[in-house]
Amino acid sequence: MSMQGRIGRTGGGREKRALVVQAALEWAFRVEKAQLELPPPKDVVEEGFGFGLEYVLMQRGALGCKVDGGQHKMGSYTHADAEVIAATVAGMPDSLGGIRMAIRVAELARAGLTPDWMPGVVPRCVPVESKRNQHGERSTTVVVGTERVLTRGKWRTVDVLACPVTWRPHPEQIASARRGYDEWRQALDWVRDGLVAGRMLREVEVTAAMPKMKPWRR
Repeated sequence: MSMQGRIGRTGGGREKRALVVQAALEWAFRVEKAQLELPPPKDVVEEGFGFGLEYVLMQRGALGCKVDGGQHKMGSYTHADAEVIAATVAGMPDSLGGIRMAIRVAELARAGLTPDWMPGVVPRCVPVESKRNQHGERSTTVVVGTERVLTRGKWRTVDVLACPVTWRPHPEQIASARRGYDEWRQALDWVRDGLVAGRMLREVEVTAAMPKMKPWRR
């Protein structure tokens, strides 16, 4: 569903925008320019959804209104729901990558990107090095030994040449990219569950839909 998707009014309540978690993150970080306020060190606060979310809760309770994000946007308004989303991301648990993953999730959302899992890429065996001249492109060879051969009645020593090859991209590069996608998706699943359980979003509803699981298998 697009970021403009909506659900109907229920019981006279306020209409909410229904967004998948990836779209909600992009709205918060890319459109609303929400900032990622990372929690202080572990020895300062207890683990949970993070210092940022607790701060938003306290501010809402104290002010009785939406939190103004002007401190981050030079006087402009950051939507309160975007602040909640950013605060939830800031509390990413260590089991999912902690601060490193929180920053990655925020930066990808800000850029409107999905992690590159190298779709359609297949490792190919290619020469380590090639040289081009007037006759075209040739693979570079190296001497790997010598052999004695009988040529025109004489024994001669000749070099045994081989062409060093490698795999490009290396299978581990592809595996690493796809692990990265899986880790990002798990982080988004955690953020979605936290936003749904927290019930703090006033104008946005995060739906159950998620980015594809292991899309390279389809």
